[in-house]
Amino acid sequence: MLKGFLKWSVALIAVLGVAVFVVGMSLRLGLDAPVENYRAHPVFAANGTVASSQPLASQAGLKILQNGGNAVDAAVATAAVLSVVEPYMTGIGGDMFAIVWSEEQQKLVGINGSGHAGALMTKEAIGDRSRVPDEGAKSITLPGALSGWAKLLETHGTISLAEALQPAIELARNGFPISEITATEWGLFTNKLFNDSGARDTFLIDGQRAPKAGEWFSNEDYANTLQTIAEGGVAAFYGGALGQMIAQRVQELGGFLTEADFANYQAQWVEPISVSYKDYQLWELPPNGQGIAALEMLKILEPYDLAAMEHNSAEYLHLLIEAKKLAYADLEYFVGDPDFMQTTPDVLLSPEIIAKRRALIDTNKAMPRADPEKSLTTSETTYLSVADKQGNMVSFINSLAGSFGSGVVVPGTGFALQNRGVGLSMLDNRANSVAPGRKPFHTIIPGFVTKSDEQGKQEPWLSYGIVGGAQQPQAHVQVFLNMVLFGMDVQEALDAPRFRHWEDNNVSFETSVPESVVEQLRDMGHAPQNPLMATAQQVFLGNNRGLVFGSGQAVMKLENGYVAASDSRRDRGVIAH
Repeated sequence: MLKGFLKWSVALIAVLGVAVFVVGMSLRLGLDAPVENYRAHPVFAANGTVASSQPLASQAGLKILQNGGNAVDAAVATAAVLSVVEPYMTGIGGDMFAIVWSEEQQKLVGINGSGHAGALMTKEAIGDRSRVPDEGAKSITLPGALSGWAKLLETHGTISLAEALQPAIELARNGFPISEITATEWGLFTNKLFNDSGARDTFLIDGQRAPKAGEWFSNEDYANTLQTIAEGGVAAFYGGALGQMIAQRVQELGGFLTEADFANYQAQWVEPISVSYKDYQLWELPPNGQGIAALEMLKILEPYDLAAMEHNSAEYLHLLIEAKKLAYADLEYFVGDPDFMQTTPDVLLSPEIIAKRRALIDTNKAMPRADPEKSLTTSETTYLSVADKQGNMVSFINSLAGSFGSGVVVPGTGFALQNRGVGLSMLDNRANSVAPGRKPFHTIIPGFVTKSDEQGKQEPWLSYGIVGGAQQPQAHVQVFLNMVLFGMDVQEALDAPRFRHWEDNNVSFETSVPESVVEQLRDMGHAPQNPLMATAQQVFLGNNRGLVFGSGQAVMKLENGYVAASDSRRDRGVIAH
């Protein structure tokens, strides 16, 4: 009997040990710990601020501001350092977008630093597939980020590209300690890195494992690549030896980039688009990005008295989810390379079309699925925000698409190439259909909000953004409404619990959304999903709450100075100047 009791006790202890471990890991990874239980506070700044997901990156940007540089200078320097310290999220192998408030010009300007499909990319070359591969050489599209960085500096900066790259070069060469969140996320993609010799040699310690928390990591190859660009300018990449080497290697692996793709590319200036909501104007960049979905959501929601509803109540969340379904149905069908879209943003956001979309919402019942507007159907990422003492503000986003992008690193370069080919469709007659030179549909979007003054003039109010793939427009709207309707400060607005709608009626909620609310939504026809138990994508993302529900940064302009915040779901890097 004693033997049986001891055996049972050991088993119970083992079970309890596993339970404690699971709970501990869940808390550690932020899956069950409500963000609002460990309230972070916004940072107030007199002269300027840098808000990013990583303190080392923000420090680099701050130093630029302290040395007399402006917000654009600091943004590019911060982005470059992020490509060193978060290489699975961002880098010169990816794309970028930015919205800049120019205090001198008193207006917003946008830049689209997204590349395009290689000249060799055709449906026939991809083969008998229903979709573009999500990793490997066939998923690679031309990287546009570096051209975007350079154009921003040339037009709105005060320092050279070489000066902006210097902090990143030093950090890549000398090394830096890996944060706990970075170590956790990096480790999720070890198997992906094993598939490519260049990736394995660059990003795995001894070619075997991801770096651990607190362990120093350096990237000599990337330091040398950035130094080459600093000395030779963007021409070293676009048309020079670096671009030639990348194109050759990608083709060897079965990909589609050519030397001419690099030589002929330049980032493009674009006009931001916006919609009004009360005294505010939400601004996004035009397609090929998904920012238009946030604008459509907001206009669909405009007539509802959301402020009278309890924040994150069932009736409130229901309306946001239904608006999201409708906006994303249009997004999927219509949005892609603007040169090939069947309709325009003005039409999608017109009062007539918005009214048609809104009429499909039943305030008591979830729609099983949303189709695109019929009358028009005839034919891992880093975000940062910077502000300076002159009043310039920058909303800046840079991404490799997937974590470590394609998983391909050209030996000797030190950086991963993006897999943005996943934004192209194998279906015909889409704006993002696979074709040589076609710009893919893009998920990464910087956001900006202006506010009407007493004379009705739009003044800069908020520079913000959220990473997380398709979560981004959903989160843009949630954070915007948190501040405009419910009076939250920037930190509260970022940290407040969010939902993420996936497809059909599948939707996930952060655990701090009350279970009673989730059950009400279930009764309305929604299908709440545990992010660890839903689709394969959700299971993968579910290892980190910031990847599931998005994480971001925000800088709000005050009458004097700024207040800034960084999402508590990831490392926080907010520094005041």
